[in-house]
Amino acid sequence: MKSFDWQRLWRGAGIQFVGLFVLASLVRGAQPEVGAPTDALAAFYGGDRTRILIGTVIFGFALLNLMWFGAAIASALRDAGKGGWGNAATAASTAFAGVWFVIITIGAGLAYSIAGSGNNMLTSGLNDLTWALVVLGSFPIAMVIMSGSFGLWRAGILSSRGFALGVTAMVLLLLRATTWAGDGFWAPDGAYSQYVAPAVVALWILGISRVLLSQKPAAAKPVQRVAVPAH
Repeated sequence: MKSFDWQRLWRGAGIQFVGLFVLASLVRGAQPEVGAPTDALAAFYGGDRTRILIGTVIFGFALLNLMWFGAAIASALRDAGKGGWGNAATAASTAFAGVWFVIITIGAGLAYSIAGSGNNMLTSGLNDLTWALVVLGSFPIAMVIMSGSFGLWRAGILSSRGFALGVTAMVLLLLRATTWAGDGFWAPDGAYSQYVAPAVVALWILGISRVLLSQKPAAAKPVQRVAVPAH
């Protein structure tokens, strides 16, 4: 246990998050769109019940790694004397994980019993609510990107090119928060919200994880022992 590199493990938590999130999405399957008919909702939440519950567990492990990723950014920034940006990264990653925890909880509840109760209006409303939460989750993840990019750049860890890419990613995520069209590309369940924005997040997290893994963690300060005078 002493020889295991725990620092390297949690600095690579972003890579683990992306991998687990993609796996969970594939296992869970495509969620019904906003305003989906009753038959589509019943087929997904009832017919794919086991897949949804398994995917929920995997999503949970993904969120754990996301919070470790935020902690890794915060640790690197504190070591570089940029603790304020580190605190922002921790808070934002926790907020984003909280939003997604609500999303997967609603999905698990629908699959476990709500959808099978026959209350179609409640099922449809909760399904639509998850899409709204996906859009609103753009704000905390944009804050993660901003705090990570700005902080690591100010600390001299991230290059100017990496900083520019981070700012671009942040803008693209904030644009996702405006995807409130009734249908089509710019809808909550449209291509931009479902595919473009998540791809941007994944690429940024993978890039920052690579940067963190390339950094040598600061050595722990030795503990100074104070001699207690004998009475």
